[in-house]
Amino acid sequence: MESRVEEKLNEFHRRCKSNGLKITPQRIAVYKALIESFDHPTAEEIFKQVRKEMSTISLDTVNRTLQTLIRIGAAFQVEGSGQPRRYDGGLEEHQHFRCIQCGAVIDFHYEPFDNILVPEHLAGQFTILRKSVYFEGICNQCAGHKQIIN
Repeated sequence: MESRVEEKLNEFHRRCKSNGLKITPQRIAVYKALIESFDHPTAEEIFKQVRKEMSTISLDTVNRTLQTLIRIGAAFQVEGSGQPRRYDGGLEEHQHFRCIQCGAVIDFHYEPFDNILVPEHLAGQFTILRKSVYFEGICNQCAGHKQIIN
């Protein structure tokens, strides 16, 4: 049985080939660092991780590779404001919560959000590629494990 990482790497290879991209050691290293992370890393965090094994890689290469991953649908940028860009290699249906105090981005899945309808006036004007749900608030750890009620 294929591991989660091996399965994603095989899908990555298929995406690269179907988009006419070479499968370079740098692309593999950046993608692998992204999919092995569960905390939606920044480009800088991925750079630091990859650099441990590939000392010659540059931050520019990591940034360009992340943009390529987004373009071929192998990753996406987690939405949010006021923070460094964060990336996600998890392509399965899920949503995000970001703590505005510690900055943690946490995956969750709520099935009704998977089928959000696009308003007709938007669907007629645009080609919708992705729909996402993104919550911001304060995580229980930052709130001292006290539940915050709005």
